[in-house]
Order: sequence, then C-alpha cells, then structure tokens
Amino acid sequence: MNVAYSLLGTAILAVAVVDVLWTTLWVDGGSGPLSSRLTAALWRGLRRAGDGRSRALSLAGPLMLVATLGAWVVAIWGGWTLVFAGAEGALVNTREPVAVTWPGRVYFVAYTMFTMGNGDYYPATAGWQVATALTTASGMLFVTMGVSYVLSVLGCVAEKRAFANAVTGLGERGETIVARGYSGDFDALHHSLSSLAGDLDLLAEQHLAYPILNYYHCEQPAQAAVVGVAVLDDALTLLRFGVPEGDRPNRALLEAARAANANYLASLNESLTEDVDRPLPPPDLDALRDAGVPTVTDGAFDAAVADLDDHRTTVREVVVADAWAWPPLDR
Repeated sequence: MNVAYSLLGTAILAVAVVDVLWTTLWVDGGSGPLSSRLTAALWRGLRRAGDGRSRALSLAGPLMLVATLGAWVVAIWGGWTLVFAGAEGALVNTREPVAVTWPGRVYFVAYTMFTMGNGDYYPATAGWQVATALTTASGMLFVTMGVSYVLSVLGCVAEKRAFANAVTGLGERGETIVARGYSGDFDALHHSLSSLAGDLDLLAEQHLAYPILNYYHCEQPAQAAVVGVAVLDDALTLLRFGVPEGDRPNRALLEAARAANANYLASLNESLTEDVDRPLPPPDLDALRDAGVPTVTDGAFDAAVADLDDHRTTVREVVVADAWAWPPLDR
C-alpha cells in the first residue's frame, strides 16, 4: 500500500472540489484559488503574445473557459486515480489475474466518472466500492456544474455586449450623448439613464458571480463593456458637473447611474487593471456649447473634474488593461 499516493490524490480532490464550488456557487467570492491563478496567467500570456491585438485577445475568454473546465476535470480524474493507486489490491482485473497498471487505473476512473458502464476492472472490497460510487457522483455533479457554469457565462457575455451597444448607440463620446439628449431639457435621457443604470448594476453582480467575464475581450470597441462604461462616465460627468443645476436631468436618476458606474468598476478584479500615469482627459465643454447645451464656466468644470481624478484614473486603468487606447471610438 502506498499511502503517499492516497494522500496526494485526496489533496488534489480537495483542491478541485473547493475550486469548483467556490467558483460556481459563491457569488461574492470571485474565482477559486486554482481558477483565478490559471485565468490571470493565461491573460498575461495572451497580452504579451498578442501584443495587444484585439483579434488575439478575443480568444482569451473562450480559451480560459475551456482551460478552467479542463483543469477541473483533470484534477478530479487525476485525484481519484492516485487514490485508487494507494492500494495494490484496490482494483481487480476481470480478464486475467495480473496487477492493475497505471493505464488501467486511469481507464477505470475515466469510465466511472463519465458513467460509461462497466469495464475490465472492478473494486475489490466494500470500501473501494464506496470510493467508486463517490467517483461516479463527483463526475456527474462537478462536470454538470461546469457545463452549467459555461452556459451562464456565455449568457452574461451577450448581456455585456448589449450594454456596450446601448451606450455607443446613443453616442460614441460622452459629449455626443449629452448633445443628442438635449432638446430644451434632458427628459429624453431619463429612460436611457434608468435603463443603463439597471444594466450596469446587473453586470456588476454578474462579474462578481462569474469573474471570468473580465477576460472576454471584443474585437470591436463599440461592443466592449469597459469602453461603454468610459463613454457613459464622460456623459455623466458632463451632466453632473458641466450643466447648470437647473438644467440637469432628474437628480435621482443621474446619481443612480453614477453609482452603478462605480459599482461596475469595483466589481472588476485586479487582473483587469493596469497602472496608468494620468486620468482620462476631461470631456469637452465646447462641444456642448456648439450644440446649444447650457454649460457652467470652464473654471467651475475644471475644478469639479479635478476632484474626480482618482475615479477617472480607475476608468482609464480598466480601458488600458482591456487593450484599448483612449478614445477608442474616435473616427
């Protein structure tokens, strides 16, 4: 009997089970210790190998999803193989009276995990029969959870793109959104602000529940959620600090949208931020004046934007970390 194999296999199984449950069921916990390190390492590697190209980075999300699922399956498969290797007589060969080899153990665990029916081996004692039942249960449970996780993530990716399209459909710059939304007042923007705030709050919760969403990169900036967040942030900054108080949109809606923007930024994990030496440049008040939108003085606006340097630096960090230069939608 080789106790070392049993202990190592049990440890690998414990890590795999914790990682699967942590990643798929714990909404506030982010990715598990194994998944988080794997996805962060793959993202850094793809950033270096792809040299920031959107086509290469667009493969990051699918590759990480496959790698995470593969790591879970391999860890559970390998863990149980080591557990059964802990005793020479754990498995019996039904065809010939010879010792079970490593390939035989791997094969036995595979068809037990994936419920392919009986093969050429069977557990020798009652204790190993229980272990075999647990092998089948772990395969059915955790592989099913992994597939459900994939389907949930793909649905969230579609919602991220829909949010980005909704923002950039209003305008490719914050100044454009504000100018288009003004027709003597900003009533036309009320519905959009309410809808976008709700979408952002939902996306923030989805990022906490499915941290791998951080790494789904779009080839087109108009479909990138971080770009949409940055464009919306400029529009909200103009509406809150660039427009006189009596002309601003409904205050409750405006503050709700700003809070949703901040919540989304806070939901992004540290792997999707990159140090920058300056915040986003301030939005252009002259563009609003040219469109007939009432504005505050340049001095008042500059002072207000200066107080937002930390926040706007964070916005720039996530834009740069997602391999976009600012502004990415300029033509």
